[in-house]
Amino acid sequence: MTTPAATNIPFASRDDRKAVESALAFAPKFDDNGLIVAIATDHLTNEVLMVAYMNEESLRMTLEIGDAVYYSRSRQEIWHKGATSGHVQKVKSISTDCDQDALVLKVEQIGAGCCHVGYPSCFYRDVPLAKDAADSESYPLTQTGDQSYDPNEVYKK
Repeated sequence: MTTPAATNIPFASRDDRKAVESALAFAPKFDDNGLIVAIATDHLTNEVLMVAYMNEESLRMTLEIGDAVYYSRSRQEIWHKGATSGHVQKVKSISTDCDQDALVLKVEQIGAGCCHVGYPSCFYRDVPLAKDAADSESYPLTQTGDQSYDPNEVYKK
């Protein structure tokens, strides 16, 4: 799967805060590292699938091709979701918050899941409130989901 180069999709200026907050012009705010948080949710169930980041290039690519394209902070490179695994995210819609520094992507998750450790969602564990946590040396998590594929097979680790 090849990912095309980013297009010249124009983003609006961020010079006028009022316009950023109320006008109908997309003016994404990238952080000091040139990134914006992107939360992917299932377009039918609204289940949170994953949280990732986009840079300007990957955001433009996402808008152009309709697949989720992120920026991998660990690899320091553009990451077309599913290019290796085949577990592509088809973007159905993108929303931004009031100051345009976060995105929510509603996606159709193609394949067995989006989590690189083999789960349908990256959110397969719950963190209990202190009153519900069992006494232990470390704060406990509760597993809420099962693996849907073998990551060693998919990623040939």
